[in-house]
Amino acid sequence: MPGKNISPEDALARSQITSIEHDGFWLLTEEGEFFVSFERYPAFSGVKLTQIFHFEQDGNAFYWPELDIDIELDALQHPEKYPLIIHD
Repeated sequence: MPGKNISPEDALARSQITSIEHDGFWLLTEEGEFFVSFERYPAFSGVKLTQIFHFEQDGNAFYWPELDIDIELDALQHPEKYPLIIHD
């Protein structure tokens, strides 16, 4: 018996943090795995690990409510289109 079909919206909702390193963390999405560097997103630097793991997703946008940080998937896929570094 075949498995249940998963809509793209359901698949995106399964995004997760796969690893946290000294210089950033990896965010796994349906579109691929992306490195979120603390250099590019300094608001994540020095926060509690639990705050990084606690994020919400709305379509192609990711939001860390405890930190008031949001990142669009397009910014992770095409960082060259977003040359400014996000500051606190």
